[in-house]
Amino acid sequence: MRRMLAIAWKELIQLRRDALTLVLIIALPVSQLLLFGWAINTDVRHLPMVVLDQDHSGESRELARTLAATDSYVIVGNVRGYDEIAEAFKGERARVALVVPAGFSMALHRGEGARAQLVLDGVDPQTVMGATTTATQLASVRSTELMLTRLAVTGATTTPIAIEPTVWYNPELRTATYIVPGLIGAILTIALVMLTAMAIARERERGTLEQLIVSPVGRAELVLGKILPYILIGYVQMTLVLAVGNLVFRVPVVGSIMLLYVLASVFVGANLALGIFFSTLAKTQQQAMQLSYFFLLPNILLSGFLFPIEGMPIAAQWIAEILPLTHFLRITRGITLRGSGFVDVAGDVAWLAGIFVALLVLASLRFRKKLL
Repeated sequence: MRRMLAIAWKELIQLRRDALTLVLIIALPVSQLLLFGWAINTDVRHLPMVVLDQDHSGESRELARTLAATDSYVIVGNVRGYDEIAEAFKGERARVALVVPAGFSMALHRGEGARAQLVLDGVDPQTVMGATTTATQLASVRSTELMLTRLAVTGATTTPIAIEPTVWYNPELRTATYIVPGLIGAILTIALVMLTAMAIARERERGTLEQLIVSPVGRAELVLGKILPYILIGYVQMTLVLAVGNLVFRVPVVGSIMLLYVLASVFVGANLALGIFFSTLAKTQQQAMQLSYFFLLPNILLSGFLFPIEGMPIAAQWIAEILPLTHFLRITRGITLRGSGFVDVAGDVAWLAGIFVALLVLASLRFRKKLL
C-alpha cells in the first residue's frame, strides 16, 4: 500500500508540473458543460421562410403574418414559383415555404375549407417536425376562431383553414439521410486534426523532429510530407462513407461528386492547419490528444451535425459560424441531398476559405517560431 501511494503521489507531482494538462483537466468539463447546457436546444426557432402568395388577398397576407408573429418563422422574402423555392432551399436562404393558392380568400368567404401548403426542407427531420407542428397548431387556432364566428352567423361547421405539409429532399424523414452526409465532415475532422497534431507531437516527443529540422529537408517539405498521408486518408474515408451510405442506407447523391471532392480540399486544409497549430502547443502526444478533444466536441455539437443551429442562442450561432465543420456540413448536405451547385454554396465556401487562410497563417507563425 505504501509503495502504491508513493507511485500515486509521484503521478500527482508530475501532473502538477504539466501546466497544459492540468488546465485542460479543469477547463474541459466545466467549459463544455456551460457551453452545451447553454447552447444546445432542440426547439427550432427563427426558421427562414419564403412566401409564394398566389392569392394576393388580405387573408393570405394575414396567414403569413400569423406564422411570422411566432418565434418559429422569419419571412425572408417572396417568391414567384416552386423553382424559386428550390433555389432558396439549395442556397439555404430558406428552410420553409408557405404556398397560398389562388382562391384561398374566396373559399373562406364561401364557408368552404381553404387550404394552404407548407413546403419544408426535409434534410433535417427535427426542423420538419418542429415547423409542421407549429404551423398546424396556428392553423387550428385560427380555424377555431373563424369557425366560431361563422357558426354564430350562418351555422356552418366547416374547418376554414388547413395547412398541408410537403417535404422535399427527404420525404420519408429518414435520420440516416441527414446523418450520413454529416459524418463525412465529422470523420474528416477527427482524422485530420487529431492525427496531424499527434504525428508532429510524436516526432518532438521522440526527439526525431530536431533531426528532421537539421536535415536537408526544408520546412515546407517537412510540413507537407507530414500531412500528405493524412490528406490521402481523409479522401479515402470520405469515399468509404459516401459508398457505404449509398449502398447500405440508401442515402442519395443528387449533386456533383466532383464538386464535393474539390470543395472538400478547403475543409481538409483548414483541419490540417488546425492540427499543426495544436502540435505547436503540445509537447507530448497526450497533450495533443487533449487539445484535439477540447476542440472536437464543440465542433461536432455546435456545427449542426446533431442539433439544429436555428434552435441555439444567437451568440452560439456566431460561434458555430467560425467552425469549419459548420460550413462543410452545409456544403455536403446541399450537394448530396439537394443537388446544390457551386453558386448555391458559394457563401459557405467563402467562409471556409477565410477560416482556412486564418488558420494557415496562425499555424505557420506558430510552427516557425517553435522550430526556431
